[in-house]
Amino acid sequence: MNFLLVPDKFKGSLSAKQVVAAISSAISDIYPQAHVYSVSASDGGDGFLDSVRSYVELETIKTATTDPLGRKISTEYLINPQTGEAYIELAKASGMELLSDEQRNPMLTSTTGTGIQIRDAILNGADKIYIGLGGSATNEAGLGIATACGFSFLDEYGNSLKPIGKNLSKISSIKPSKFLKEYKNLKIYAINDVDNPLFGPKGAAWVYAAQKGANNEEAEFLDNGLKQLHTIVKAEMEKDYADIPGSGAAGGTAYGLKTFLNADYISGTDFIFKLAGIDKLIETNSIDYIITGEGKIDEQTLRGKLIHGVCQLGKNYNIPVIVVCGVSEVNKKQLKVMGNVEVIEIRDTSKPLSYSIENASALIELGMAKFLKNRIKD
Repeated sequence: MNFLLVPDKFKGSLSAKQVVAAISSAISDIYPQAHVYSVSASDGGDGFLDSVRSYVELETIKTATTDPLGRKISTEYLINPQTGEAYIELAKASGMELLSDEQRNPMLTSTTGTGIQIRDAILNGADKIYIGLGGSATNEAGLGIATACGFSFLDEYGNSLKPIGKNLSKISSIKPSKFLKEYKNLKIYAINDVDNPLFGPKGAAWVYAAQKGANNEEAEFLDNGLKQLHTIVKAEMEKDYADIPGSGAAGGTAYGLKTFLNADYISGTDFIFKLAGIDKLIETNSIDYIITGEGKIDEQTLRGKLIHGVCQLGKNYNIPVIVVCGVSEVNKKQLKVMGNVEVIEIRDTSKPLSYSIENASALIELGMAKFLKNRIKD
């Protein structure tokens, strides 16, 4: 029997590699002769650089930059000086994981730190930059990135605005970047797997701002601010990308990258699967089951996260998919649309959630072993 493991991390509990180890242990206990293959995957969010460096020889560049609140930090990106390709993970400088729960506030956070990395990569000779989106602490449509790359956003009095969420509604005009005009061959790729538009009920603010620290009033304010930005962009730049699926990714950063840096959108799972050669792996190893998972599966999972891409892969190859999770908030009817999918929820409902988080590895092994014994036949 052949298994392919393509899990995401269990946020706050296990890395993807640790999830692979726990699942592999369960499989070897039940099926000692089984062949287990694994892929280091990412939908463009946290762990994007780790996935890329698993398959491509690249140099690591350390950069002095800023976190979502503008505090000085040091982080990294990857580059191939020979090909001019660079890989940047938004979460490294603009991610929620850099802030405590109390510090998270999309009214005040910015992608400037990621913009500093992009500018540094350009100055280091990169002319093709892949930016993994996801895990952002921001909801300012990439204003920080644009500002770091030479754009200015002005209020009605001609004053430059700080590129943060609460200033979106104050934007009255946009001053173009002189810096980017010097790099006409630059290609930017926004890597993500969500299909949200920029604003509206399914847009960046209403769907994601709450988990970044916003209340309902602030989410509405941010949504109106994104509309205001788009109105100015249409009038001054004659660009209309707000409704393109994916423009709402990372608090609208995808929209900002496309609008100000002429980025193309690329599916994160497709991108990593191509790097990993996953199609060849499946076709040459007669995979019987694909196993994926993450800490919680919910409506956002169905809107294009890694698990959605893995389920689509299983559907394409007519291979059953097993989803291991801590908590599931989707029903069987929703899963049916994703193909031949089974869900294993590993949490111990008789104990506090903290117990399941702390013992996730053991619970994955236990849940996986039980499932394999009961559901999979040789």
